[in-house]
Amino acid sequence: MGDREKFKQTEIGSIPEEWKVMRLEEVFSLEYGKGLIEKERKNGEYPVYGSNGVVGYHSQYIVKGPGIIIGRKGTIGAVTWSDRNFWPIDTTYYIILKIAGTDLKWLFYKLLSLKLAKLNMATGTPGLNRGLVYKLKIPLPPLPEQQKIAEILSRVDEANEKVDDSIEKTERLKKGLMHELLTKGIGHKNFKETEIGRIPKEWQVLRLESLINEIRNGFASGKRDENGIVQIRMNNVTTDGHLVLDTYLKVPIPRNVDDWILKEGDFLFNNTNSYDLVGKSAIFKGVPFRCTFSNHFTRIRFKMNLVIPEIILFHFILLWEKGFFKSIAIRHVGQSAVHTKHLLRLKLPLPPLPEQKKIAEILSTVDKRLELLRSKKAKLERIKKGLMNDLLTGQRRVKILES
Repeated sequence: MGDREKFKQTEIGSIPEEWKVMRLEEVFSLEYGKGLIEKERKNGEYPVYGSNGVVGYHSQYIVKGPGIIIGRKGTIGAVTWSDRNFWPIDTTYYIILKIAGTDLKWLFYKLLSLKLAKLNMATGTPGLNRGLVYKLKIPLPPLPEQQKIAEILSRVDEANEKVDDSIEKTERLKKGLMHELLTKGIGHKNFKETEIGRIPKEWQVLRLESLINEIRNGFASGKRDENGIVQIRMNNVTTDGHLVLDTYLKVPIPRNVDDWILKEGDFLFNNTNSYDLVGKSAIFKGVPFRCTFSNHFTRIRFKMNLVIPEIILFHFILLWEKGFFKSIAIRHVGQSAVHTKHLLRLKLPLPPLPEQKKIAEILSTVDKRLELLRSKKAKLERIKKGLMNDLLTGQRRVKILES
């Protein structure tokens, strides 16, 4: 990549001298997709696109690929790419180029950068107004530069897809290992039948309450105070058992604040949330500042001579995925709650402490692999965002080799 310093001022700002300013209506037309209800789709090789991506497959297509699909209703303004021939349904537009000298993949990235959802003008069902799209003006590079930009961004997308594939495979591995290790353990040959199923002979079935030293709900605070104390809330815990403190809220310091200060190894159970999310859990690993927790969490401190918190966490992740916590939750308007008394009755299969540690070590190794992959994905997404901003505006130029 190289930098050139010749720019010109236009109605859309400063752009490279060789670039043109074009209205989108000069570049392409937005054509309506065609209705194809689910029962009429014959499972074939051609993807059927709705407003936010593939919704099925069909034996016929109406648009020759590659092509661009844009959400017209529903997920308005979503921009999707298809390498293949495809069928866009009637909640979408598809694009037909009007002028030569436009690279379709470059246009795809440019449309992504425009955030078309902001053009929603419907009052009921969201809808994308073609006229408003057509009025938008864009800077148009010469074709060779468009192609080079598209090539660079496509490479980042390909790298991202490989990471996504690795994440998906590792998540499947973790799920399989969790089920295997938490029910069959490591190297057992003798098993017994129990009230919760078949488990290794040396294991016990114990109620959660018998494993707990202390259990406490957090405190409510609807106020914010930048000079206050950090309070962990529902959005800080992920569905796969991680505590994320990239962003957090500070609240007024309550009386007896020490009662709610978290210590390393504290187990947090999300007792109140939406019906689909209630029961998320995480372990507090420690941070360089004091943390408390909201009343939507129950803090548990376990008897460390009987159980390590990681084993309970992996059990709870499996139970959450199976919908167990939804099944014992009391539903209210907009929220569901798991009462402490119901949580304490939960029965779990428990290996001896040395085996617990081995199981946790195996699963934690897979977890670390997932964390690395997700970190790599986040980095690639930052790179792509930066490249799109720089390359699509001409702030950073690509070097075109002369033939």
